[in-house]
Amino acid sequence: MNSYKTANLIELRWEGPFSWPSRSFQCDEKLLNDAMVASRCGVYLWTVEYRDGYLIYAAGITRRPFAKRFREHTRAYLNGVYTIFDVPSLKNGIRKEIWDGFWFKERSVEKQIEYENRFNEIHMAANDLLSNYRVFVAQVAPTPRFLERIEAAIMNSLYVSIGPTSIIPDRGMALAPRWPEEQPIFIRSIAPVLLHGLPKEFDA
Repeated sequence: MNSYKTANLIELRWEGPFSWPSRSFQCDEKLLNDAMVASRCGVYLWTVEYRDGYLIYAAGITRRPFAKRFREHTRAYLNGVYTIFDVPSLKNGIRKEIWDGFWFKERSVEKQIEYENRFNEIHMAANDLLSNYRVFVAQVAPTPRFLERIEAAIMNSLYVSIGPTSIIPDRGMALAPRWPEEQPIFIRSIAPVLLHGLPKEFDA
């Protein structure tokens, strides 16, 4: 192992799968907001069950408690901000959008009218998606550049993968990968289950 990898090693010990906060309807599911890790910060993954493992839609980071950040994400979903998928298609590795969201587009008058006209459909689809998401979290010290680089490395690993692991994630995220003058960080991903498309070891 290179010396920088010994000095700058971060282990991502994923905990989960958790159900999205307040979106579990089965007694055997673990809710994120009931877990001890909910009060911590770090990196998280939004996934769905797929082929004996989990298919990643997005990675995110937070320097605030996971529980608080996910409350913000819930509001954004229910307000039409994020992309909303057809759940059966997503679980088969197919990207089928029900609503493409306001996240990457200007909130035009026409788009707002469409959202209002389709509100019930979009709201029901958002709740269905959240109920089917399975969340993984890894506690990481809230050092801004470490978190940003880990997020970018995960997403870029997915983008260059083959098949659904590359197709499902959104493009256009505001990622901040390693700058040329920064020393690489060696990441070791340790998960209790198969996370499709996420290497067990990678640099950030």
